[in-house]
Amino acid sequence: MTATISTALQTRYFSEPDMIAAGVTDMPACVDTMEKTFALLGVDDYRMGGANHNSHGSEVLFPDDSPHPRMPVNGPDRRFMAMPAYLGGEFHTAGVKWYGSNIDNRRSGLPRSIHTFILNDADTGAPLAIMNANLLSSYRTGAVSGVGARHLTTPGATVAAVIGPGVMGKTALEAFAAGVPTLHTVRIKGRSQAGIENFVTWVHETLPQFTTVEICETAEEAVRGAEVIAYATTAPTGAANYPAIDPAWLSPGAFVSAPACINLPDEWLAGGAGRLVLDNRSLYEAWHEEFGDDAYETVGIIGNKFLSLEKNGAIPEGTVVDIADIINGEVVGRRSDDDIVIYSVGGMPVEDVAWATTLYRRACEENIGTVLPVWDTPEMA
Repeated sequence: MTATISTALQTRYFSEPDMIAAGVTDMPACVDTMEKTFALLGVDDYRMGGANHNSHGSEVLFPDDSPHPRMPVNGPDRRFMAMPAYLGGEFHTAGVKWYGSNIDNRRSGLPRSIHTFILNDADTGAPLAIMNANLLSSYRTGAVSGVGARHLTTPGATVAAVIGPGVMGKTALEAFAAGVPTLHTVRIKGRSQAGIENFVTWVHETLPQFTTVEICETAEEAVRGAEVIAYATTAPTGAANYPAIDPAWLSPGAFVSAPACINLPDEWLAGGAGRLVLDNRSLYEAWHEEFGDDAYETVGIIGNKFLSLEKNGAIPEGTVVDIADIINGEVVGRRSDDDIVIYSVGGMPVEDVAWATTLYRRACEENIGTVLPVWDTPEMA
């Protein structure tokens, strides 16, 4: 007798409180998950969008002027974006993050970007989960800085600095704490007093290992003497607008994580004093295919500048390395205790897939979220 195969499908919906209950803010676990993700990138067990399989995502951008009264117009971070990916290994899932971004949202008390993530079975394509993804995205971004700090910070580091104490700055510092447990001092440079005060309160409530919190008037004051540094500020498009770092501020052995735009002099980057690390070379090659050799001017992430200098012959081969190859033991990360490491963080949908999969499996075990029916039997199979 042939067994009957059920065609019924369900998906699980997660509100933001559901995501918190499932552990989305568990930063140590997120750092571990991102480390596994990069190990898989290093052996090519993943796919992202585009013909090159490494696209950051597909954007809907708007014109500077429009004849249509309701069409949005161009502005800072004004876009819709879809970021699909598949990740193999123990994950073996696919998914897509979809979001709209409008800086004016903050006037209404909303986040600049509002994210939704759909997780799919990699074999059938069935939707496993629909997730609120703001915290998912924030924590996986921060955790990537933590992975870099774990592998590239000098042993025994005690002083961190955060330039830009917003959401990205918070998760970067939380990830630093997970990756470098010896840290106990943080220096902060922000733009608004309210933002700084909010960050200080959050540090005291969330990260008790930081027994000393210092407010700095300038980025130079925050960076000088710091061993682990996060730049998490936003700026308009164009290298002239990106926060500039004077290499003289950086102590021997400093580790700088850049999940946002920064600028460093070409001659210093080409001079060999720094160890230049990417979160995934192929991501930057995809950006260069899309935007040309001046992708740095458009995208802002400094890894695009590394690649341009390398292509132009200004940077010797082997200066720019991937974090995946460091994790997998293919290349040496820090060559000496004096190496200044600049770590470029572009952000990738494989990271969302990894953290979403981990949380989904936790949630299923603990029955978190709302199970929704898709169908009992498909109408058109």
